[in-house]
Amino acid sequence: MSKQQVFYRQKLTNQAKKRVLNGVPLIQQEDCLDLQVVNQWVDFVDEKNQWIAQGYLGKQNKGVGWVLSLTKQPFDQAFFTEKLLSAKKVRQYFFNQDLTTAFRLFNGEGDGIGGVTIDYYQGYAVISWYNATIYQFKALILAAFLAVYPDILGIYEKNRFETKLPETQHIYGQTAPEPLIIRENGIQYATYLNEGWMTGIFLDQKDVRGYLSNGFASGKSVLNMFSYTGAFSVAAAMGGASMTTSVDLAKRSLPKTKEQFSINGIDPATQKIHVMDTFDYFHYARKKGLKFDLIILDPPSFARNGKKVFSVAKNYGQLIADSLPILNKQGWIVASTNAANVSSKKFKQMIEQEFKGTVKSYQLLNTFQLPADFAVRPTFAQGNYLKVFIYQIVQ
Repeated sequence: MSKQQVFYRQKLTNQAKKRVLNGVPLIQQEDCLDLQVVNQWVDFVDEKNQWIAQGYLGKQNKGVGWVLSLTKQPFDQAFFTEKLLSAKKVRQYFFNQDLTTAFRLFNGEGDGIGGVTIDYYQGYAVISWYNATIYQFKALILAAFLAVYPDILGIYEKNRFETKLPETQHIYGQTAPEPLIIRENGIQYATYLNEGWMTGIFLDQKDVRGYLSNGFASGKSVLNMFSYTGAFSVAAAMGGASMTTSVDLAKRSLPKTKEQFSINGIDPATQKIHVMDTFDYFHYARKKGLKFDLIILDPPSFARNGKKVFSVAKNYGQLIADSLPILNKQGWIVASTNAANVSSKKFKQMIEQEFKGTVKSYQLLNTFQLPADFAVRPTFAQGNYLKVFIYQIVQ
């Protein structure tokens, strides 16, 4: 029997059994009784050794394993091919339009296989592996992928688990040009497929960038905090913003942001780009008397700068509090997070708590979660990790 068809047994608590049968695919350590087997395909059984489901154990940041099937079957190439084909069918819209040439092909548990995602960048694929177990079956999954996408130009992988392997490497076909220019909502973005875990753009924010470029940013002065490569700033500028200011601590943000403006025919010298700590910039802006019509707050879930530690769960409210003094009297805030451990309800409460007693009134204008190509299971709300709330503030 081949390695991928050997199933070990793992007992689950009765509470975990109920969640699995209700469609929750994620297995946490506390769900497992006498957890001993790791990095293996498993049969999940209940406390009485009755069969529940099949999946695997492999530690990653979200948990220790995933359920892949509620029926017994081999996890062979045919299994992975079927999952990839199903995912491809529901994304035909993205293949059939020219304004966006980068999107998600396969979204982990949302498409039936937790622990692996696949993104498309103008003819190239980027596969991200999130644990050592799924990576063990790389050859099997690659064979299935190539059967479904025989015309793919080249493939890169991102190893997002604890390993001695490179963070990223080219593994098949042609190497992509650097930069690889992709389009999103008709706007160009420079991407680099072989530079660490990141590529230069977060594809899950395409709808928010589209909102900015399709008129929301028109005529507004925009402050983009935690700007990374300035994608929000470019979208706002292309949407008619009167001025954009981008702020990020990483030194690479300066040349990367200039490049994004340049490839869209915008002189970077007409925009403002600061390499500095976000909280330091709030102090700088107050000292200089700067005001903005629209402030975008999209921090990493967790960040460290020297002795300073930031986490969305503990510190996002401070970002809102520090934004209000430099926001124009009838301004807008785009509050965003990808922190899966913060629910939409909690995130909204954190934001609005800072408004109360400080502003005259506020109105929630729009909300965004993951775009359509980032498939989410209706039974697994945690999988829809992106939360974006857009408020208008009257001070």
